[in-house]
Amino acid sequence: MGASKVIHKSIQKVDRQKLVQENDLLAVEEPLEIRLKYSSGEEISERSLSVTMRTPGNDFELVAGFLFAENLICSYKDIEKIYHCPQVKSDEERENVIIVKVGPHVTPDMKKTERHFYTTSSCGVCGKSSIEALNFRVGQHPPESSEKVAQSLIYSLPETLKRHQLVFEYTGGLHAAALFDFYGQLLFLREDIGRHNALDKVIGAGLFGKLLPLNNSVLVLSGRIGFELVQKAVVAGINLIVAIGAPSSLAVKTAEAFDVTLIGFVKKDRFNIYTGKHRITL
Repeated sequence: MGASKVIHKSIQKVDRQKLVQENDLLAVEEPLEIRLKYSSGEEISERSLSVTMRTPGNDFELVAGFLFAENLICSYKDIEKIYHCPQVKSDEERENVIIVKVGPHVTPDMKKTERHFYTTSSCGVCGKSSIEALNFRVGQHPPESSEKVAQSLIYSLPETLKRHQLVFEYTGGLHAAALFDFYGQLLFLREDIGRHNALDKVIGAGLFGKLLPLNNSVLVLSGRIGFELVQKAVVAGINLIVAIGAPSSLAVKTAEAFDVTLIGFVKKDRFNIYTGKHRITL
């Protein structure tokens, strides 16, 4: 458990008729500013892309995954350098500003750098338009998996996920996203106060490991599934998503449109298959 991910807080705990002074652990939430540095003609431009609230840790993976999911980079080779902003004087504040310098061959479409261009339920874009926009970006379905996943393995994934959520065990305040192989081996897991950040970290880890597309793995999510999470999975080449929580209607429509297997409400003895039953061995 990283020291930067939790803080101690003295609280008053009410237990029936007793009031007890206790020491509690809280999951840390801090802003992270993402800046992009790129060639603009003869000049080098730097632009602030986004400020996201996140739990510190694996920040470079989060930023790389975010840029990949937003289609601003296409591979690990597009990143020339990633570093904390040297102009920020305070060490604490410097950790919260990351600059990504892309190679001279990369020409990012800066018109599409708004994080909420079509990714949230409040952006005013209908579901059909959201799926069409994603289809325009991706251009194809994720590559097909090499094997099917056993029903018994799906039953076991929530408990395995929980067992490896180190910070959640102490705080109860973080989401998790994890990749498993088809035999239940954990490849990597990331936690964050934001569910989309946790997935960005996983995609970034895959990007740094040069593992994309991630079609021969199972994405496991600790909570509900919204459109944005399916969107990121599709971009990363993931075609099998398992979640402990419920999917939204647009998440299901997106999974159907891209032939992604979507499973929700996973318990130790049951789960719901919303799309893509052909990848599950029942």
